[in-house]
Amino acid sequence: MNLENLKKALSGQPNFRFKQTHKAIFVDLISDWNDNTTLPKPLREDLNKNCSLEIKSELFGSKTSETLKALITLEDDKKVETVLMKHEDGRATVCVSSQVGCPMKCSFCATGKMGYKRNLTVSEIVEQVLFWQRYLHTDEESPDRVTNVVYMGMGEPFLNYDNVMESIRLINDPDGFNIGARHISVSTCGLIDEINKFAKEKMQINLAISLHAPNDKLRSELMPINRRYPLADLMDAVDQYVENRSRQVMFEYLMIDGVNDSEYHARELAELVNGPLYMVNLIRYNPTGRYKPSSAVAIRKFKNILLREGVKVTQRHSFGTDIDAACGQLAGKKK
Repeated sequence: MNLENLKKALSGQPNFRFKQTHKAIFVDLISDWNDNTTLPKPLREDLNKNCSLEIKSELFGSKTSETLKALITLEDDKKVETVLMKHEDGRATVCVSSQVGCPMKCSFCATGKMGYKRNLTVSEIVEQVLFWQRYLHTDEESPDRVTNVVYMGMGEPFLNYDNVMESIRLINDPDGFNIGARHISVSTCGLIDEINKFAKEKMQINLAISLHAPNDKLRSELMPINRRYPLADLMDAVDQYVENRSRQVMFEYLMIDGVNDSEYHARELAELVNGPLYMVNLIRYNPTGRYKPSSAVAIRKFKNILLREGVKVTQRHSFGTDIDAACGQLAGKKK
């Protein structure tokens, strides 16, 4: 799907044609222009030729959780991943990618091993949500629509800032997917200038920080970006964001066996994220070869220390280990 091609194909058409096609894509969820009989046949033929709605993909289902992963092939044959997580309370969360590969080189991340290829276009980001919306629409056992979108897939979203924000506006559009801004989250490894820019956005989008370590030495080993933006500077930016927006910030923390999961690390983390609008999300690491996930006992001890110190904590259950759900695993294998 290429929205730029759609605009070109509709040039010279009456203005209402764009609204008709927009509804056909994002509300009626058609995958072939011939399914939209409100359009003249010659226009349908032209759109099928120049603006195909086909999404080339491979679908991978998890045997142990309500998780699905899709590997989407783009127009230039590059591949990106997107994940659907179906929750017991009826929510359906889609995790989208924002780049092909990633330049950040976090040591625990399969995407980082791919290197950086390019940013995704607005269309390429949005079509990941469209793919799952179509899937849910046809699956009787699933929720009937996507309820949440998280920018936590391949790539650093803030390195593709403008396209990410434009894609959010489309996802949020009442005449489209109509997913509320408060149900959309963007995760960054800690780009301070973009955090400051994000704080000025009018939409009430959620901010998440990929933290994964409570001190500079360890975080710099895991995440090279920390050498440029050390924790003190990052936390200052987050403090300023909270002061400006009065919105909760989530700190994502991968639980990696023998690396960042000791009781000492837990106490360091509790001291670092002690703000009233801070929340820590503990995530059991999906192994990518170099590291192993923390044990259930270690995670429980870690979580209890944070709770005793007054830190708000959630724990994300492991999704889709058997479908290589960690970002970049499938794309790396296919490459």
